[in-house]
Amino acid sequence: PPLMTHQWTPHTTVAAVIERDGRFLLVEEHTAAGVRFNQPAGHWEAGETLIEAARRETLEETGYHFAPRALVGVYSVQATDSDIVYLRFAFCGDLEGYEADRPLDTGIIAARWLTPAELAAEAPRHRSPLVPRCIADYQAGRRFSLDLITHV
Repeated sequence: PPLMTHQWTPHTTVAAVIERDGRFLLVEEHTAAGVRFNQPAGHWEAGETLIEAARRETLEETGYHFAPRALVGVYSVQATDSDIVYLRFAFCGDLEGYEADRPLDTGIIAARWLTPAELAAEAPRHRSPLVPRCIADYQAGRRFSLDLITHV
């Protein structure tokens, strides 16, 4: 008989690495593991480009309008509490507006601007090891052209 195969599919996500005046925009959010810090991030949804997903997630989680300008990196990480693997596309860019009265996604406590030292002090509350890694790569100058991503 033919072998039964299981199609393995990573969960594709996007994240925004946004710096202003030496501080990084993060979201403080409720998770199953407690209150955690993460970049504005979330799942790539059907019918949108990765860049559109990064714009949407940043707006929904922070109220800021984000304009991606470069790709910081593509990352994979195994979830610590399940067999899920996340494939993250992290973008950096500019803010182009703020909706102070916009309701934020369910579970989001607030958008926070943290210095690298403040973020390091919160290491036990990082959502994943990708939080400091994406910032470190950004600080190291990793920038890839958005032309690297092609949607056909």
